[in-house]
Amino acid sequence: RAMEHDRAMEVYDIIRTIRDPEKPNTLEELEVVTENCVEVQEIGEEEYLVIIRFTPTVPHCSLATLIGLCLRIKLQRCLPFRHKLEIYISEGTHSTEEDINKQINDKERVAAAMENPNLREIVEQCVTEPD
Repeated sequence: RAMEHDRAMEVYDIIRTIRDPEKPNTLEELEVVTENCVEVQEIGEEEYLVIIRFTPTVPHCSLATLIGLCLRIKLQRCLPFRHKLEIYISEGTHSTEEDINKQINDKERVAAAMENPNLREIVEQCVTEPD
C-alpha cells in the first residue's frame, strides 16, 4: 500500500504542473487536480493501474477534453513505471462527462487528436515544464 501511495504521489507530481489551456495557472492551482484525485492500484508485477479523476473549472468546459489529453500525453511521456492509464472527469462535474471519458480513454481518438496541429500545439504548451 505504501508503494501505491508513493506511485500516486509520483503521478501527482507530474500532472500538477500542467497548465490550464486558457489560463496561466497550473491544474493544481485551479484545483482541477488534487492529490486525492489520483488512485494507483498494482495490477501485475511492476505494473500499475493509474486512475485520475479531474474536475473541470466549469461544468460545460469545452476544454475538459483538452485537459484530459494533456494529462494523458504528459503521463505517457513522464511516468517511469509500467502502467495502464484511465482518466475520468469527476462525477457530476461536467454536462457531457460520459462522452469526454470515452474520448480521452480511446487510444485512436487520442492519436487522432494529437495529429491535429492546433491541438497538438496547445497540448505541448500545457505539458511543457516552465523553464
